Amino acid sequence: MAEWLAKTMPNVVDYSDKFLESSRATLQMFLIAGAFTLVLGAFFGILLTVTRPGGICENRILYRVVDLITNIFRSIPFVILLIFLIPLTRALVGTAIGVKGAIVPLVFGAVPFFTRQVEVALAGVSPGKVEAATAMGSGKLGIIFRVYLHEAVPDLIRVITVTAISLIGLTTMAGAVGAGGIGSFAINYGQNLHHQDIVNVCVLVLLVFVSLIQTLGSGLSRRTTDRALFRRMVRAEEPSAPPESPASNPGQKS
Repeated sequence: MAEWLAKTMPNVVDYSDKFLESSRATLQMFLIAGAFTLVLGAFFGILLTVTRPGGICENRILYRVVDLITNIFRSIPFVILLIFLIPLTRALVGTAIGVKGAIVPLVFGAVPFFTRQVEVALAGVSPGKVEAATAMGSGKLGIIFRVYLHEAVPDLIRVITVTAISLIGLTTMAGAVGAGGIGSFAINYGQNLHHQDIVNVCVLVLLVFVSLIQTLGSGLSRRTTDRALFRRMVRAEEPSAPPESPASNPGQKS
């Protein structure tokens, strides 16, 4: 096996330590920035949904402010955003290079995208279900968690999958400006040194990573579309019906 690797991808074997280090850096950027993106994007997406005109917490001023900020950052190409945020990144984390320096621009680049995705997913929830929950006395938090988020689970999984794949692309672009990771490894050791096998392996690793995320996301989305996961939870939480008393049977003779 070692001989085959040395023959097929000799430069990858020579720089194996750098390759593993770059892979770890990409995974760190993806996980850390992804966690911030998931929390902040979901928060702002829900905020846009409930404060929009006709929403359950209508607030036109707050809606327009969040909507405007989201549009501004979505309109800036990520490479330019990286350069634009260098002073802020240095002020927050002390450096603008490496994994630490990439987290801030990755979050600023991914959160607006995910915010819009969440807003679109929640917009697909039937207004009739929201009205029914309101008529039954559900509070605003109850409507958000038991109606909006519960009903939009399949769509939310799809948009999380799309955002995760997009975030992988952002991490590789961040490597072009000193963030490290597989993108930086492919440029510095592959393209600049004319080692095509390094470029090929980097592409293959990213392809496998993206395929795994897409497969996982598609599988979870299919399972939750028919609410199979939630039916089991509901059945487990439902109290068992009390046994029927003999006197309640109309066919029984006294």
